[in-house]
Amino acid sequence: MKPWFSENRSGARRAVAGLFAAAALLSVGGCFLLFPGEGKNSVGMTFVLVPAGEFTMGCGESDDRCPDWEKPRRRVTISRPFYLGRHEVTQAQWVAVMGENPSEHKGDERPVENVSWDDAQAFIRRLNQKEGTDKYRLPSEAEWEYAARAGAGTKYAVGDDAARLGDVAWYWDNSHERTDDARRQTHPVGEKQPNPWGLYDMYGNVWEWVEDRYGHYVPGPATNPRGPAEGVARVLRGGSWNSDAGDLRSSARSSTAPSGGLAYFGFRLAFFPDRP
Repeated sequence: MKPWFSENRSGARRAVAGLFAAAALLSVGGCFLLFPGEGKNSVGMTFVLVPAGEFTMGCGESDDRCPDWEKPRRRVTISRPFYLGRHEVTQAQWVAVMGENPSEHKGDERPVENVSWDDAQAFIRRLNQKEGTDKYRLPSEAEWEYAARAGAGTKYAVGDDAARLGDVAWYWDNSHERTDDARRQTHPVGEKQPNPWGLYDMYGNVWEWVEDRYGHYVPGPATNPRGPAEGVARVLRGGSWNSDAGDLRSSARSSTAPSGGLAYFGFRLAFFPDRP
């Protein structure tokens, strides 16, 4: 596929050109026309267009819980539109690619969990091979936060008030609801409201692996930043059914070894028609 826009245009013209070109790929609801069958890929995933743009990454001025590892705040440019999974990868989708289900809390429409970063990479390799492409990957940490904020500079995409989290997230305060017993656990994807860009469960349900290694942010403006080139730990974002409201903030970060998998670790996929 040809690039969506020329790199020698101004930032504003690049963003506009990217949006128009990306829009040409869309069907109703922001899904790919590149995929056969109602905008879904071969295992039933749907994707949402995330436009190019800018945002302030890191702990916000209104946030009273601002650890050092979420600083310094910096202005970040996401220079290319990309697609992000409307939902976290489900257990049914995982089984369709990998043939088995590692999850502790079973349910076809629940997010796959108990998977490591290495496991997510194995899934991506097999899915890319299955579809004859190299366009799937985990989002970078910056891409993930940009999509989670959906234009908001507040703690959450729904504002600064944690009382509103129940509208968009399964987390410690409510994840025992709508189950057969009182245990806190995952829930089927898409039961809560989406964020303003049409993405579900960006907060809660399961922590989501991203591509980057963990490290402190480099000060100053950045375009399409990636994590450090060296290091062991990989980053997780978004909190889970086992998290309090503080871990669901858009800027909140966690990390662990790439081989680690717990019953609240999952992921969602990004897709780049013109992969950077």
